[in-house]
Amino acid sequence: MTQHAPLIIDIAGLRLNKIDQQRLKHPLVGGLILFARNWQDRAQLTQLCRDIKKLRSDLLICVDHEGGRVQRFKTDGFTHLPPMRALGEIWLSDGKGPAGNGAMRASNAASACGFVLGAELRACGVDLSFTPVLDLDYGESSVIGDRAFARDPRIVSVLAKSLMHGLLQSGMANCGKHFPGHGFVKADSHTDIPVDKRSLKAILAEDAAPYAWLSSVLASVMPAHVIYPRVDARAAGFSSKWLNDILRAQLGFGGAIFSDDLSMAGARLLDGQPVSYAQAAVVALDAGCDMVLLCNQSLAGSEGGGRAVDELIDELTQAQLKGVWQPQEASEERRRALLARLPAPDWDALMVQGDYMRALDLLP
Repeated sequence: MTQHAPLIIDIAGLRLNKIDQQRLKHPLVGGLILFARNWQDRAQLTQLCRDIKKLRSDLLICVDHEGGRVQRFKTDGFTHLPPMRALGEIWLSDGKGPAGNGAMRASNAASACGFVLGAELRACGVDLSFTPVLDLDYGESSVIGDRAFARDPRIVSVLAKSLMHGLLQSGMANCGKHFPGHGFVKADSHTDIPVDKRSLKAILAEDAAPYAWLSSVLASVMPAHVIYPRVDARAAGFSSKWLNDILRAQLGFGGAIFSDDLSMAGARLLDGQPVSYAQAAVVALDAGCDMVLLCNQSLAGSEGGGRAVDELIDELTQAQLKGVWQPQEASEERRRALLARLPAPDWDALMVQGDYMRALDLLP
């Protein structure tokens, strides 16, 4: 059986140190997520990605790079991408031109955003960006806000599919988030445990609708650290009912499932009780996640400079040895399917590539 490597961890700085290398070599580690602290310039980022792949070619290099206020790399040639709401606003501008003109311009702009986003990241060696956001913009959530395309799930679905088409052209997979929807609740799951008291019928008709419509083209999904008590007492990312019964069986999704960051407040309580990172990881994996993220724990001032990462690796190893957690070969296959299939393009060649230049012209 192929070793299942479900852990996505982080690193503290601009380059790999010996401790980073040791952690990334561990067979339970399947990748890492980059942040702005890991960025100096393109040359540094490109070298960092090369060093990671030299260490292990199967490691999945990820980043949250959506556009707008969630874009980790913004200098040294990286295009400043608009927030996704800007695309939804173009769609809704039909009254200023022929019927359907706004929708077509928005769809083309979304594809352009996806291509530029993916191509620039791929040119530096990044495999995957956690995008698009499929949450609906109810106008109440500060953590989602303009990261969402629109309030209408139909508009969200079409624009997300267009953005994913651009990502595909660049050689990058996609990740829809945050299933079944984070846009309705006001609380931020980074610092709180949001609760959405609506019925399953209401959620499926609105927030979760894009996941059903896009189930055949979504490569991966990230569930929300939100509790929907009329469906399950546990947050979606720890709920087999949400992940297996609804997302996979009912909505037909067959790709990879990432947990959201286990260090977020929404992941630190299960059934009303505080849990360790490893306990949360085991519950998430048993519930149907293929991979779990633990972020911002490698910093010098954060829980002993990476102690939490080492504890997670050690405790999950023990859980496997004791049979508390069983690795899944299908999960590993889904993880590997997200690795970039095309070689990273040369940045200078990309800058004069016809498709790239046309995509820049289509950005809002």
